[in-house]
Amino acid sequence: MTINLTMAFVLAVLYSAGFYLIMQRSLMRILIGIVILGHGANLMLQTVGGPPGKAPMLLVAPPGEMTDPLPQALALTAIVITFALTTFLLALAYRSWMLLGHDEVQDDVEDRRIMRLERRLAESEEAEEELEEEVSR
Repeated sequence: MTINLTMAFVLAVLYSAGFYLIMQRSLMRILIGIVILGHGANLMLQTVGGPPGKAPMLLVAPPGEMTDPLPQALALTAIVITFALTTFLLALAYRSWMLLGHDEVQDDVEDRRIMRLERRLAESEEAEEELEEEVSR
């Protein structure tokens, strides 16, 4: 099996653009990132599947000329999963727009509380270390 560098480059661009968009705060950008990743997964599965061959049916073609049906089945599954995620994220973005007037993902209050607690613990550990150093002198 040979590696098609053009297809590898296209896959790298699709995956990097998809992951970049998923890291954003806007739900619409996240949605577009999921769709781009889905297209990248489908393209990768079709590339891995190899060149087209004959239908994988017994007595129709010798086994060496048959196409592997697994990448095609996985691509169909990836299409269904991408469609389900797309509809879910569209509903989520619409609901966020209707309730808040924007589709930005907000920080969780609990996350901020945990960050403050970790900061206080780090400061108290530093203070204890300084106190131990002064006592040991």
